[in-house]
Amino acid sequence: MNPLVSIIILNWNGWQDTLECLESLYQIDYPNYHVILVDNHSQDQSLEKIREYCQGKITTESKFYTYHPENKPLTLNELNKKEAEEEISKIEMPDNHLTLIKNDENYGFAKGNNIAIKYTQKTHNPDYILLLNNDTVVTPEFLTEMVNVAESDEKVGIVGCKLLNADNPRIIDSTGHIISWGRIVDRGHGKVDKGQYDHEIEVMGAMAACALYKKEMLRETGLLDTSYVTLGEDADLSWKARNLGWKALYASDAVVYHKRGRTITRKSVIPEMTVLSLKNTVEYVTRYGSSYNKLLFLFLITKEGLFVLTGSIISRNETNKGEYFNTLMESYLKIFKSF
Repeated sequence: MNPLVSIIILNWNGWQDTLECLESLYQIDYPNYHVILVDNHSQDQSLEKIREYCQGKITTESKFYTYHPENKPLTLNELNKKEAEEEISKIEMPDNHLTLIKNDENYGFAKGNNIAIKYTQKTHNPDYILLLNNDTVVTPEFLTEMVNVAESDEKVGIVGCKLLNADNPRIIDSTGHIISWGRIVDRGHGKVDKGQYDHEIEVMGAMAACALYKKEMLRETGLLDTSYVTLGEDADLSWKARNLGWKALYASDAVVYHKRGRTITRKSVIPEMTVLSLKNTVEYVTRYGSSYNKLLFLFLITKEGLFVLTGSIISRNETNKGEYFNTLMESYLKIFKSF
């Protein structure tokens, strides 16, 4: 019997990417899964386009697959946030279906996903929950490979995949979380894929762009921490799980393409993201890191801070540099207090 997997996708003003992702999911070879799409109060016709896609009225184009009209129409189960949060019994849906949760505001990454996780825990009680970014395209066998790795050991709580850059699939996006200089980073990020990561290995965790979580682990760790605005939620969960004795494995044969960075690498956003990334990293390092991790991270942010404040990384705008300097000083204080 194949374990049941709930696949959760968050959409916010990105229906084109979302439909490409959905179509790739409805072509996978894994037999026991369902998809829950959470719309974070989009204003770009996302709901209308999702309905049209389910009805087979619009097609998707992708360099990674050929559109399959034969798997339409999809039965669409629409819920608002209140309905999703109500206590309801387990429900049965046809194989070709999509559950759409319509939030009444943009709740961000963590809370948006948590709404769907709580919903599916009540209605489906899945063995695994897969978080998947809407800007990904999956390969047909990816979920089979991830579940096989997850089932190999009862203490495996997290499984990651080989994430490749969708714009240049020769470039690696992530092959799992590892610790470097006291904080969590994506293993292999930016390197050319030459097969050097084509083997299963234990890692620190997985990027939530595509991460498989075992239900027993989530019962112990809790869900995504909503105190993170964006970035860091997955790293926090990975480290927390590791400290509680759970393992994370990398499934090298599970390949997913990721369009990372199309919104957060614009020049106007980089300064804000640099500050936010520092705040979030300090948060999970002080929560879960050892004294050695914290010392290494102190050295790292001192070195990087010099580059940032001299304008090598961040804009020379004095407001940006001032905000980063204040964040850096707050980071030092928080880390020292955590020893």
